[in-house]
Amino acid sequence: MITIRKGQKEDLPPVLELIKELADYEKALDQVANTVSRMEEDGFGDQPVFGFLVAFEDNIIIGTSIYYYRYSTWKGKRLYLEDLVVTESKRGVGAGKLLFEATLDIARATNCSGMMWQVLDWNEPAINFYEKYNTQFENNWINCNIDF
Repeated sequence: MITIRKGQKEDLPPVLELIKELADYEKALDQVANTVSRMEEDGFGDQPVFGFLVAFEDNIIIGTSIYYYRYSTWKGKRLYLEDLVVTESKRGVGAGKLLFEATLDIARATNCSGMMWQVLDWNEPAINFYEKYNTQFENNWINCNIDF
C-alpha cells in the first residue's frame, strides 16, 4: 500500500537520494550540488522556499514531489513542480500518479491558477504520463538560467 504525506525534515536524506537518482537518469548527476543541510534551511528555515510530498511503501520512501510557488504576471500565483520522481524499481505501481494528484490538490487548495513543470523532450515515459492529464506542452519558450 502506497501512502502520501507532506515531507518532513527527517525525510530529506532519502529525498536527496531520489533527486540524485533522477539526475543520473537525466544524465546530469554531476550537476547536483545540493545537500541535506541546504535543503533543511531552504525547506524548514525562517523563510521556506519549497515544499514536498513523499510516497511511502512499507515505511520506505519510494518517491517525492518537490514544489514551490511562483508568480505569473499574466496568470497570478502558480505552483511549480520542480521534481516528481519515483525510484526506478517502483515505477508503474501508482506512486507517481498519487504524488502528482496530491500536488495538484495542493495547487487547488492554495488558490493557484494552475501548475507548471518541465519535462525533457526525450523522456517519453514522463511525457506519456503527463498526457493523461490533458497537459499543454509548450515549445516556443527557451529556458534560461544563470548559475552562481
